[in-house]
Amino acid sequence: MGSSKFPFAVLCRGSIVGVCYGRNADDLPTPDKAVDLIQQHNIKYARIYDANIQVLKAFANTGIELMIGISNSDLLPFSQFQSNADTWLKNNILPYYPATKITYITVGAEVTEAPNNESALVVPAMHNILTSLKKLGLHKKIKVSTTHSLGVLSRSFPPSAGAFSSKHALFLKPLLEFLAENQSPFMIDIYPYYAYRDSPSNVSLDYALFQSSSEVIDPNTGLLYTNMFDAQIDALYFALMALNFRTIKVMVTETGWPSKGSPKETAATPDNAQIYNANLIRHVINDTGTPAKPGEDVDVYIFSLFNENRKPGLESERNWGLFYPDQTSVYNLDFSGRGAVVGMPTPNSTWCIASSNATQLDLQNAVDWACSTGNVDCSPIQPSQPCFQPDNLASHASYAFNAYYQQNGATDIACTFGGTGVRVDKDPSNALFPSVQTLLHRSLCLGSDAMHFLNCKLVYFALQAMITACI
Repeated sequence: MGSSKFPFAVLCRGSIVGVCYGRNADDLPTPDKAVDLIQQHNIKYARIYDANIQVLKAFANTGIELMIGISNSDLLPFSQFQSNADTWLKNNILPYYPATKITYITVGAEVTEAPNNESALVVPAMHNILTSLKKLGLHKKIKVSTTHSLGVLSRSFPPSAGAFSSKHALFLKPLLEFLAENQSPFMIDIYPYYAYRDSPSNVSLDYALFQSSSEVIDPNTGLLYTNMFDAQIDALYFALMALNFRTIKVMVTETGWPSKGSPKETAATPDNAQIYNANLIRHVINDTGTPAKPGEDVDVYIFSLFNENRKPGLESERNWGLFYPDQTSVYNLDFSGRGAVVGMPTPNSTWCIASSNATQLDLQNAVDWACSTGNVDCSPIQPSQPCFQPDNLASHASYAFNAYYQQNGATDIACTFGGTGVRVDKDPSNALFPSVQTLLHRSLCLGSDAMHFLNCKLVYFALQAMITACI
């Protein structure tokens, strides 16, 4: 699952960030121009909501991995007759594949939210689509699933109490069995914006925007949450675990933030949309995972490419786009995720290291916490690993503290460690790692950009070999 550590590079496997290309508008550029725009921004993954011929042709020979949709209105014929699925695949997939790199087919969208209850049709339709793919030998290259809203859960807080709604039980049981059997992801559309808009007294804006300086504690697990996105994903993972489906991965097929809204939608602004999506991208490609699933890939698709003027509802519904129909940006967004965290201190401008006043016992306790509950990958400070030398507790603690600090937004609270951590604004690498490996340690051990690579074994072992050569 996924492609690269940075979503648009090819260094190693990891989480990916894509974009949803909706077309519910009458003023959009042609598909060719839309795909050109996607390529200009080095976006390698896209989701479309139907099998429009012109759109499929536009993605041909681009290398962009495409998720295509079957609408709810088509569920009935697809669920009733295998021949309908065979014909659709023959007419809508085969003429364009593999030049158009189709990797997922979504059968229906958020059916539990639809006015007509079509959920009973989803799994039979999915089976028929899968059978058609098997006939063509494509079932291992194109995965079949369906998308859901968070409304599929009856409870999502605290995350450990996450549970599926019992009213969807007859739909969910065969669906989850299908996903587990075919290694397909559970696709969820997650919108912290709505949680904040509808309940601002219970949800802080900073928590929704990935820039909270405080943590929400799950009382059942002790896990700490600094953003709503992680909490909602973990609620889904706990709901899956409660039904004993532990192998199904979660994929976020829609998330984003509107840049404009009705008078009562005060949080729908370009600044907030930029903050949410920029911090989302950076959070995802760091591959820190979530508190309940540390290090787990989380693939996300940002909604959406364009503002769509034909969408009904409040003003915000027509203003989720990253771009205006004239292809100009609604706000600046770094799709690589390597820029500064929006709304937070600039990475590498501050570091978190062990306080010289801390006792050895307090330092050890803090390191133990950071390397376990804090979800820091502490393997580089183990014996014979790149950041083990110098072999003293202060250096090891500084590594662990800084890793946690950078992964959690470089905020004041992320450098407390019971009073054993201290923030500094001067790069401490030379003082902490005064050896012939300094240059490598500066990039590997304390540079926040390098935190992106710590779990990337190809880069990790390449650097380790270089260190050995230096010695």
